[in-house]
Formats: sequence, structure tokens, C-alpha cells
Amino acid sequence: MLRGLLDRPRVLTTVWLICLLGAPALAQIDPRMTPVEQSAWKALESQQPESARVAFDAALATDPNNPRLLLGAGAAAFVQRRDADARASIDRALTLDPKLSAARELLGRLLYRTGDLDGAIAAFEALTREGGRGPELTETLDRWRRESELHRGMYLAGRSGFTVAVDGPQDDALAQRALDALERAAARIGGVLSHSPIAPIAVVLYTNEQFRDITRAPLWAGGAFDGTIRIPMRGALADAAEFDRVLAHEYTHALVYDLAKRGVPTWLNEGLAAALERDRTPEPPPVAIPLGSLVESFGRFGGAEAQQAYVASAFAVQRLLDAHGGFTMTSLLRDLGDGADFATAFADRFQQPFAEFDSSLR
Repeated sequence: MLRGLLDRPRVLTTVWLICLLGAPALAQIDPRMTPVEQSAWKALESQQPESARVAFDAALATDPNNPRLLLGAGAAAFVQRRDADARASIDRALTLDPKLSAARELLGRLLYRTGDLDGAIAAFEALTREGGRGPELTETLDRWRRESELHRGMYLAGRSGFTVAVDGPQDDALAQRALDALERAAARIGGVLSHSPIAPIAVVLYTNEQFRDITRAPLWAGGAFDGTIRIPMRGALADAAEFDRVLAHEYTHALVYDLAKRGVPTWLNEGLAAALERDRTPEPPPVAIPLGSLVESFGRFGGAEAQQAYVASAFAVQRLLDAHGGFTMTSLLRDLGDGADFATAFADRFQQPFAEFDSSLR
């Protein structure tokens, strides 16, 4: 069952933790706590991290210096993206048991996710020195090392909420033009949604890659958006309007990712990006598509189908923005990022069942 779940991106984090730390190997835990910890891991496997948190906290109230219970609490916090709590639990577990390799690996992945690439590499290098092996660990460490070398060789610039890295020949004019366009997009789109990220948004400009419309090519950057804007740049200034549109589209994805790193249906994510890449969305689509069929990636569609999916999504999102405003949309995204059920959050924020809204578009 776990192998099948590994192919489903939305549960990858939880399943990886179960594979790494799951319910076996409980022999050293106080027998009174074993059923509690087992129930906690089962809750994580069932994608119920809040139930797991409660169970681990209950176990720790009785056995506060148990490193595996601390590791479990850190794992639950990791899945919930409570990064500070996860770090505190993992650090405590490693203080009590420096050889707890699962905690070391979880620490490395937490550091990587929070932007500390050097710290993540150091954690995984410590794992290998302690005898940790395996193709996945080795491949991850090699990839992080290559990423570190790449960043050290890049030209870096930063301004007004962005960091820009140029992969390829340095081009100050391109970097400056990209920053200008991103700042305009941030002012306009941030104004609509009443939100600006606290942390700078990372941007990578590939100056050896020919500029093209990547907004309809979700596989170009390796699949799901991961918080970094990546733009092929060679020849970009030949079409300034298209360049601005692509950057605005990708900036919207970054804004959505900042608000909700999970739980956002594709029609909502892509619809926001398409609706906000210019001042107004295209006219209503000639073919009405049920939004319920647009929850997953558009990468499965052919060219004409994909175009219809983007236009239908943008039209639906624009309808919501016109009726309820950007602040309500941002509130919905925050709800989803906190793990709320989509249908429940939608009805709560827009005072209308999602199925009813979907039908109204057709």
C-alpha cells in the first residue's frame, strides 16, 4: 500500500515519514506508551497529523525524555509545517540520542525545506559518517551538493522582496528588467489579494534557455510549483509584454504557494495565475468545463483541452473575485494551507456550496 501512495504527491511527505520512522522498532519504548505511539503513527499514515500530535503529546506527558516519542512529535509537526515545533522536538531527540539516525534525516529535510541548504547537507553528511547509506539518501545528498555549487556559481541580486539568481552568462540588464516586472506584479497582484509574502521570493533566470511561454507547460520546471520562480530568459526582451505576463503569472503561483502549500485544486491555482496575469481574464469559455474535473494537474490534457481548462479556470476565479473580493480569496487559501477541507472552506468563505457555484458557471 505504501508503494502506491508514494506516487501520490499530496501524501508524499506523510508516507515518506511512515516509511522512515513507522510503527516498528518500538522495543525500547515504555510498554505503557506503545499503543499510544502506534495510534499516533497510524493517524499520520491516515493523513491525520493533528490526531498524531495529540497522541504524541499525551505520550510525552508521561515519558518526556523518550527520544522516539520526541521524534514522533517532530514528525507530526513536520507534516503540519509547524517548522519551529518540529525543530525543537528533533533537536531534543538528538540531544537525548545523538545516534538516532531517523531524527538526523528528518532534521536534514526540515533544514532544506526552510532554506538552510548548508545545514541540510551537513546533517546528511553526518548521517553518512554514522553509517547511513541507501540510494535515496545518497542521491538526495548529491543533489543538494550540486544545488549548493550551482548557487555559489550564480550571480545574485536582491531587492524589494526578491532574490534573483542568474544561471548562465551574467546579464545585469535582464536581471534588472525581471526585478522591475516582478515588483510591478507584486504591487498589482498583492493589492488584489491583500497579501505580500514576508520572506523574499527566490527567482532563477536561465540565460541560456530560450524565452517561451512556460505558463502552459507545467512540466518545464519539474512539476508542481515549489516556491521558486524559474524563467528561461534568452531573447525575453524581444517581447516585453509577454515577458511581463509570464512573470506575473508565475508570481501569482508564488503568492498562492506562500499562502497554501497544499490543498489547492489546480483550477483555483491556475485560474488565479491566469486571471491575474493581466488586468482582466478572457471572455467566458465557449465550452463549459465542470471545475470538479479540473482538480488535478492540467499536464494530462492536450493543447486544445489544456487551453480550455485554463480559460474556464480563469473565468471561474474572476467570477469569485468580482463577487467577493481578493481578501476573501486569500482567506480561503489560508484555510486550505491550514488543512481545511476544500468544500467546507469554500462554502464558509463564499457563502455558497461549491457544487452550486460550479453549476452556475454552466
